Amino acid sequence: MLIIDSQAVKNTCNASVKSKGFCFYKATNGIKRHLAVDTLGFPFFTHCTLAFVSDDAGLLGMLTLNIDYFKSKPVNLPKITILLDHGYHIDYLIKALEKVYPQMMTKIRFELSPKPSKLEKAAQGKSGFVPAVARWVIERSNSWMERCKSLVKNFERTLSHATTKINLCFVRLMLKRLAALS
Repeated sequence: MLIIDSQAVKNTCNASVKSKGFCFYKATNGIKRHLAVDTLGFPFFTHCTLAFVSDDAGLLGMLTLNIDYFKSKPVNLPKITILLDHGYHIDYLIKALEKVYPQMMTKIRFELSPKPSKLEKAAQGKSGFVPAVARWVIERSNSWMERCKSLVKNFERTLSHATTKINLCFVRLMLKRLAALS
């Protein structure tokens, strides 16, 4: 299972004009980080875009850049479930991915994460923000990134450097975890 989400991040004055965009939904002038993680919260794919790029377009860009992974996956293995929040439009994604790689939907399937209703929250005695089942994994991964001071904002001049910085952050995190085991 992969869990995918995006995060809008503000730019600093160091960021170049080419890497500046405005996200109207979050009212953020900067970039958008698209992250696909496994069930443990470790990154599978990362991708950075301008902030005005929609979640759907960012997801398509991320999967298209990593299309070789899906092409090499044997068809006889179970489909990879991709868990999305309600900001994504599954019908649009399926049509667009089939144009890129026609056999793509034989290897993956999209699933919207369940969103607790007000009645369900009240039955549990909770109100306000309640983390959705399995969605907390991606939110935790985003908070791990925020621990790297250089990822609190976008300091990078290019989007590829911003993506590399995310990857380095997670490499550092995994090395720390491995060092703790020895």
